[in-house]
Amino acid sequence: MDWTHRLRLRNLRMLLSLAQTQNISHSAAALNTTQPGLSKWLKELEDDIGLPLFERHARGLRPTAYGETLIAHARRLEAQLDRAAADMAALRAGGTGRVIIGASGASASDTVPLAVLRLLQQSPEVRVKLVEGTMDTLMVQLSRGDLDIVVGRSADDQIDADVRHETLYMEPLHMVARPRHPLAARASVQWQDLLGYRWLLWPRGTPIRQSLEKALAGAGLSVPADHIESNSVTINLTLLNATDMISVASHRSALRLSQMNTMRILPIRLPGFGSVAMYWRADPFRDAAVDEALDCLRAVAAAGTRGERDT
Repeated sequence: MDWTHRLRLRNLRMLLSLAQTQNISHSAAALNTTQPGLSKWLKELEDDIGLPLFERHARGLRPTAYGETLIAHARRLEAQLDRAAADMAALRAGGTGRVIIGASGASASDTVPLAVLRLLQQSPEVRVKLVEGTMDTLMVQLSRGDLDIVVGRSADDQIDADVRHETLYMEPLHMVARPRHPLAARASVQWQDLLGYRWLLWPRGTPIRQSLEKALAGAGLSVPADHIESNSVTINLTLLNATDMISVASHRSALRLSQMNTMRILPIRLPGFGSVAMYWRADPFRDAAVDEALDCLRAVAAAGTRGERDT
């Protein structure tokens, strides 16, 4: 019999526990089983597969490359079971579908919330969950099955083979600050003016940070040493409004927050453009609400693009 036919849900949880604790004793205690029993099960599984899943060393276990692959599949299965339970709960409560959307800073203030409003106008019974984060963490969650859609700066280097993507629009970046910032009233601002203030930046490796670093390099500059890193829109807005820090924001987010009088776009042009894209898994059994949400994102992006051309 194929070894996969002998796997049970409890076996998946055992594997995931070992991956998390990397210690047989700790996992045995958490799973309410014995250490010898757990060790025997792991050895039998490795014998059935014909590959070592963990390296044994003095401090515990470390997944091998083979183990990491199987653990990734186990995480996807666990996520699907969690989604099944949540979907059943939503249907029991009267919902007609469920979608979980991950939004990075480039889309959390404008595109995603507008698309969600459009979705709920069309299908009021759809259950929606929103998750904010950086693209690197969101793409991992998407590949793992924890998210249905991710919207943010294009992250081509982070695309899983089972993930589809579509560019929604192109937009520039802006340097921003609080509404009453000393630089906000100027007709023009130079790079040297900006260097007189502490910077608030998205973490290194995020697409928006990479775009800023590229713009700075084009001006013969680099990120100033006096800066703070944050991946939270809420924290960034609080820090900007309480201080004279300056930051960087995507065009549509900056416009939306300017309209809300929570920040101002500083009069300095950053060269280049960045693209905002949406990502989803190629799952033929995905909820119809996911496809409806994708269509709403397309509609909101297109409407925003038309509005920018008209202004």
